[in-house]
Amino acid sequence: MRVWAVGLVLLVAGCSAATPGPTPSPVFSAGADGAGDPYFPKYGNGGYDVGGYDLSLRYDPSSGRLEGTAAITATATQDLSRFNLDLAGLSATAVTVEGVTARFSAEGAELVVTPATGIPSGRGFTAVVAYAGVPAPTGTDTLGTGGWLRNGREGAVALGQPESASTWFPVNDHPSDKATFRLAMTVPDGVEVIANGVPGPKDTVGGWTTWRWAESSPMASYLATVVIGQYRITESTHAGRPMVIAVPESLPADGAAAKSLARTGEITDFLETQFGPYPFDANGGVVVDEDRIRYALETQSRPVYGNTFFLTGENTGVVAHELAHQWFGDSVALARWQDIWLNEGFATYAEWLWSEHLGQQTAQQIFDRRYAGFSWAETPGDPTVRGLFSNAVYQRGGMTVHALRKTLGDDAFFTLVKSWTAEHRDGNVTTDQFIKAASTAAGRDLSTFFEAWLTAKTQPPKP
Repeated sequence: MRVWAVGLVLLVAGCSAATPGPTPSPVFSAGADGAGDPYFPKYGNGGYDVGGYDLSLRYDPSSGRLEGTAAITATATQDLSRFNLDLAGLSATAVTVEGVTARFSAEGAELVVTPATGIPSGRGFTAVVAYAGVPAPTGTDTLGTGGWLRNGREGAVALGQPESASTWFPVNDHPSDKATFRLAMTVPDGVEVIANGVPGPKDTVGGWTTWRWAESSPMASYLATVVIGQYRITESTHAGRPMVIAVPESLPADGAAAKSLARTGEITDFLETQFGPYPFDANGGVVVDEDRIRYALETQSRPVYGNTFFLTGENTGVVAHELAHQWFGDSVALARWQDIWLNEGFATYAEWLWSEHLGQQTAQQIFDRRYAGFSWAETPGDPTVRGLFSNAVYQRGGMTVHALRKTLGDDAFFTLVKSWTAEHRDGNVTTDQFIKAASTAAGRDLSTFFEAWLTAKTQPPKP
């Protein structure tokens, strides 16, 4: 009995010691003022993950003034005392977080928001920012002039890479934080608005019309676009999806640009045979007649093309390039800018595949010509900021894709490509992940192969 009593006392004491104490209070701290990208450390922000942007805006072409609200739904990824949004050249006038007035300040191109109370890690919240001003280009010229550009007396275009979104709405401006996107843009009657995603209902009140667009798949911020002006808009359905194609009234209705974009559905159908199912709910394209936009961009579900591509006639190659980006770059997006060859190499290779499909030059013939004349000191694996859109990223990137195809064989290569786009749909990836996937497809380590094609400064052996 005595032994039993002692055991009981010890058991009770043990239970008492195991009783949990009070939960410690969270220690709130500010989110980082950048996402930490090796190339652009201050692009984007830390401390939260955006789920969606819902913009309600009004644009007056006569003054160039943009005003409205951005409702941003997000989840805290740390115990958050304050957070930053990227907003360049526009002024916030009021901010609420979960319906409660928040303090805010502008620090350069950053909007710093301090909620009334801290936001615990893992908690969802909605921040609503009212803002206004006359938006402008970014001031950077990496791909070309980007940001918000006034285009004629009645028009504007928001476009650019690696940044543009922060010139027209508050945003976590880095592709690693993808989010859904909704836009209601009010403009004077008779002015058209084209943006990403599925078109919604239009309302007209007092001489102003509100256009609505919605992209339901997560989207990198630089892929958001809005095009305003005088456009011929053709709406149809292709493969069960809305197809919206817009060409400015300043260009011929039956010109090279219109004819090239009219083949968007046909080209998409072909690319599906190469890369797998088209990843979005809408499709189409927009041509802009603006001398400062001498590039095309894979803005999600609705690529934008500078008219410069169609000055000498039809050009379906550029359409194939931008549509290929819907898989490589949009649906499967970058985690960091250094790996941009994954976007541009596959999009370039899509041009080669499309050429062969048309009965023109084969992918092998194009590869052979590029291989013979390339300057191998240019490398796509770590191109630097200055080389983001260099010949190496596009052409050596495309050659890397073809060399991989020859190394794996057609069956294994196209199986890899389709599984890659399926497994990483709506996600973000790195080159290291792709090397691992390709090595698995090959049944052996391909690190040496990729080192030769992506980072070596001497000519790789021809596969």
